[in-house]
Amino acid sequence: MQKIAIVGAGRVGESTAQFLARRDLAREIALLDVHEGTAAGAALDIQETAPLLGFDTRLTGSHEADVIAGAELVIITAGLPRKPGMSRSDVLDKNVAILDEILDQVRRHAPDSRLLVVSNPVDVLTWRAAQQTGWSRDRIMGQAGVLDTSRMAAFIALETGLSVHDIQALVLGGHGDAMVPLLRYSHVNGIPLDRFLDRETLDSIVERTRHGGAEILALKQTSSAYAAPAAAIAEMVEAIALDRRRVLPTVALLDGEYGQRDVATGVPCILGQGGMERIVELDLQADEQADLERSIAGIRKDLERLQ
Repeated sequence: MQKIAIVGAGRVGESTAQFLARRDLAREIALLDVHEGTAAGAALDIQETAPLLGFDTRLTGSHEADVIAGAELVIITAGLPRKPGMSRSDVLDKNVAILDEILDQVRRHAPDSRLLVVSNPVDVLTWRAAQQTGWSRDRIMGQAGVLDTSRMAAFIALETGLSVHDIQALVLGGHGDAMVPLLRYSHVNGIPLDRFLDRETLDSIVERTRHGGAEILALKQTSSAYAAPAAAIAEMVEAIALDRRRVLPTVALLDGEYGQRDVATGVPCILGQGGMERIVELDLQADEQADLERSIAGIRKDLERLQ
């Protein structure tokens, strides 16, 4: 890509810029933040690592919205962060207002871009972005499933002592406590997980995955996770920027898939040069489908607050 913009130069936004620059995924990365000097300082700090890390990406930062002009992809990380004890839904009202303002800036300065929403609650905000812009669903997506899947795979590796290179995991549904880790679609180099772990351990991995973000927040107290979310964003951006056409769990707008419409949630998608190119429908068992519907029901409850 020629230019990627990141709105929000906090911990997630700054870490995302670092990951993207190191992968040389764009000629330019522009950071935008409401606090004067924050984005410019983050951009300069990262730029000064270029000779050491060997990347040619140029970074700029500003509190003026025109810094994102001409971006092909806009990544939205800005928003009120969770505090210990808060759910992602607890920050909904304020983050919707922040998102709406950002969308106005994107329409003005980067009207041909694609959007990658990261701010929480990501499922609701991804839906909101589609409603506010009227853009086709291939242009609007959210990041959650890649992060949740990575957490699940990490927990499997820790429990089995096996290499993460051989572990595949999959998480669907909303990015919250009702997310749906799919053990049936998770494996170690094609071998079912139950060959390595007993049912009690597998159930504990599912629960730990569901509360992965809250666990880190409770430990750190002063901030939520940012390294793993940034790495997950970079994985999605690489698939789009390099047209890899990877199948990655993505918050996407559903239009009949999985029996759902007018809602955004995490499902497997093909990501490539065309953005969110296609949703992949899995053959879910009755209990898996019920879990997914329960997760989506929670998202719809939050959507009702926006009506």
